Amino acid sequence: MVSLEETKLYTGLEHDPSRENHREAIARVIRKLLNHILDNSEDDTKSLFLIIKIIGDLLQFQGSHKHEFDSRWKSFNLVKKSMENRLRTLTVEGCEYKRIHQDMIRDLLRLSTSSYSQVRNKAQQTFFAALGAYNFCCRDIIPLVLEFLRPDRQDVTQQQFKGALYCLLGNHSGVCLANLHDWDCIVQTWPALVSSGLSQAMSLEKPSIVRLFDDLAEKIHRQYETIGLDFTIPKPCAAIAELLEQSKNPSINQTLLSPEKIKEGQKRQQEKNADALRNYESLVNTLLDGVEQRNLPWKFEHIGIGLLSLLLRDDRVLPLRAIRFFVENLNHDAIVVRKMAISAVAGILKQLKRPHKKLTINPYEISGCPKPTRMLAGDRPDNHWLHYDSKSIPRTKKEWESSCFVEKTHWGYYNWPKNMVVYAGVEEQPKLGRSREDMTEGVFRNFDDAFLPVLKPHLERLVADSHESTQRCVAEIIAGLIRGSKHWTFEKVEKLWELLCPLLRTALSNMTVETYNDWGTCIATSCESRDPRKLHWLFELLLESPLSGEGGSFVDACRLYVLQGGLAQQEWRVPELLHRLLKYLEPKLTQVYKNVRERIGSVLTYIFMIDVSLPNTAPTTSPCIPEFTARVLEKLKPLTDVDEEIQNHIMEENGIGEEDERTQGIKLLKTILKWLMASAGRSFSTAVKEQLQLLPLFFKIAPVENDNSYDELKRDAKLCLSLMSQGLLYPHQVPLVLQVLNQTARSSSWHARYTVLTYLQTMVFYNLFIFLNNEDAVKDIRWLIIRLLEDEQLEVREMAATTLSGLLQCNFLTMDSGMQIHFEQLCKTKLPKKRKRDPGSVGDTIPSAELVKRHAGVLGLGACVLSSPYDVPTWMPQLLMNLSAHLNDPQPIEMTVKKTLSNFRRTHHDNWQEHKQQFTDDQLLVLTDLLVSPCYYA
Repeated sequence: MVSLEETKLYTGLEHDPSRENHREAIARVIRKLLNHILDNSEDDTKSLFLIIKIIGDLLQFQGSHKHEFDSRWKSFNLVKKSMENRLRTLTVEGCEYKRIHQDMIRDLLRLSTSSYSQVRNKAQQTFFAALGAYNFCCRDIIPLVLEFLRPDRQDVTQQQFKGALYCLLGNHSGVCLANLHDWDCIVQTWPALVSSGLSQAMSLEKPSIVRLFDDLAEKIHRQYETIGLDFTIPKPCAAIAELLEQSKNPSINQTLLSPEKIKEGQKRQQEKNADALRNYESLVNTLLDGVEQRNLPWKFEHIGIGLLSLLLRDDRVLPLRAIRFFVENLNHDAIVVRKMAISAVAGILKQLKRPHKKLTINPYEISGCPKPTRMLAGDRPDNHWLHYDSKSIPRTKKEWESSCFVEKTHWGYYNWPKNMVVYAGVEEQPKLGRSREDMTEGVFRNFDDAFLPVLKPHLERLVADSHESTQRCVAEIIAGLIRGSKHWTFEKVEKLWELLCPLLRTALSNMTVETYNDWGTCIATSCESRDPRKLHWLFELLLESPLSGEGGSFVDACRLYVLQGGLAQQEWRVPELLHRLLKYLEPKLTQVYKNVRERIGSVLTYIFMIDVSLPNTAPTTSPCIPEFTARVLEKLKPLTDVDEEIQNHIMEENGIGEEDERTQGIKLLKTILKWLMASAGRSFSTAVKEQLQLLPLFFKIAPVENDNSYDELKRDAKLCLSLMSQGLLYPHQVPLVLQVLNQTARSSSWHARYTVLTYLQTMVFYNLFIFLNNEDAVKDIRWLIIRLLEDEQLEVREMAATTLSGLLQCNFLTMDSGMQIHFEQLCKTKLPKKRKRDPGSVGDTIPSAELVKRHAGVLGLGACVLSSPYDVPTWMPQLLMNLSAHLNDPQPIEMTVKKTLSNFRRTHHDNWQEHKQQFTDDQLLVLTDLLVSPCYYA
């Protein structure tokens, strides 16, 4: 135990006690002056400010203030480093705690509870600094602070009450008296905080006081660290310490401890452990006494319950009275209290959970397959026994007890654990069922099915009510039942599912906008880290015609959402269920309703989630993307084989009767777009060869402009192309993608040709190094862009120029002499002479081939110029001169030249004095004439 008497600190110097201590003399005089001012003229705040400053210096000033010391410490370290660490320093931590220091800290506390806010503020800052400087003074000052919070005191003002709360709270980085890591302290402070709600000075109508209590509670919850109860040193550790003490190398120049001394120390440690335990139980009971007071304000009840929840420990079960208190508060009126009670009871139940027997198994013996010679991830013969198989799922007690269940989903996919441990059979597990007299703290997991008869009528009543709160309640109970039945016997599990299956059918048909998320969470939570063979009743129920149409499109989408949540948790272990679901969904991909399409797209993503092509990965037995996409492409032939524009003419209603193949194709395409968009952000792999074959169709549909007025089909096609262009490409996929782009670039639709360029930009930037490693691919992209520069459509030519400029700027393409000569040759294309038009004739809107070629050359030169916005390469001056020669050409060449020169001026304006050194005088003269607008008055 720490003595609260004066503590001595040796600093390396011997002080002469015969000489007067000036600090003590000044402190005695200042204390007398302070008492006089507080008794006679407390409003003399200026004098009080000076006294606070003097007390702070007396307590802490050692020749330098902290900020000065920190700055000098930095310079000292620099000098020390420059002198090769030859300097040495001596720093002393801690201060000698004398009676005079105790008196001055108490004076600071008195000032910290002054009637004047500025005095309180300054005194509290000095008070906090002193608490951090003098060891163990907090134990001495806490009872004095808590005196102001006592509910039986009538003489405490609101200012003193607030000041005491601030003293408990502390500052941002200092000591918090309310949260000291010491049993003797918190056993006083926490109950005092709760009981302060009954103080006459406390008023919940004052926002500042309410905020102080909120800050105190929040700081305690954020900073509290569990305080130890048992510090007993293990016997092996004590034996090693004795051997170290007796060691001669290194030797110690101290007297060896006698066995009596060691026993005495161990006895004192046991007494200290017993004191800590008494303090812990006393604190729990005192807090319970506080929160159970009838007239305690609600806020302090919540604070007390929050402090009680912090006292849950993993090394000791909470006292029975506290357990009963939390259980009784599970249905408290306040949701905050209910949440704390739920969390506390969950922790208590984990402590009361009985240990279950486990046994070691050899998965290769169970599968009958030898151990693979190399690591191979995915579906293998040795992990096939973990798959869900409707033909071999345990339907009888004998099959159930002979099955080896593995709860961890990730076990077996990559490799088996070195020591694979699973739960032993039911007959070897501890008995879960308990008598009603013992059922004071627990449910399903700890107490078996004992609560099931009690809950059954409540479940039936709740599931029939469609209100959000009742549906959430029944969803949470059902999730708890399914997870809690982990170690039940087969008879009890079968009986449970006989009860749950009708309830789930009712619940899934009554889902609303407010409740479908709760049921999705319920099923996903139930299936997480659970062997699917144990839950075969649930999966078979969920696969019962999810798109039956009963209840409309919303219920169909919700049932798929719930099914998706359950299957997604099982990942690779349910290939049979995934195949069955895909077979069921394929004929229904032509859904009309948007919400169902979106949900089917999301479900398809999870169906194909495990189909990944990675090194050392076996082919999956789950559904494969290439096979599915090939079937989809066959159904989309009515759309891919025609070159005309595809319009969405499908209304949001399921038509009755036969529909043509084109209409069916558009419906299917909408669902496939939803699938590809969902896969872009969730799947583990990128688009495969078959999916890339859909690109020409998407190019044909996607609009050029961003316009929300476009229908769903066009918007989805544009978004899907954007997402697919950002995907990672494998080297073997590059030729296929370029082949598709080249094919689309010859399309009769200029929208498709334009979209090819926007797709190309993103694809190259996201796969830059993949393309740079393939010279043929770089050449193909170069000639594709150059060819589209000569496109008959103006918008396509301009986008090709923008694409070329960007690829030149990132050094994907290089500005070589061949490219420059090609563009200059195009610029020299002679234009046909203008023909005279008849007075009533309509102008020809189709540009001549010569004009297109000449414009392509100008666009190419302009792209080269704009690819260097921050410097002037050696070839740029001559290119600008060549461009200036076309300033008087017909439109759109003239506008292109003007725009290029304007952009050049804008990007090179800041460093023009440096850039103009690259031009000759004649070139500068021409450039100045081009870039400077003529004066209006010239």
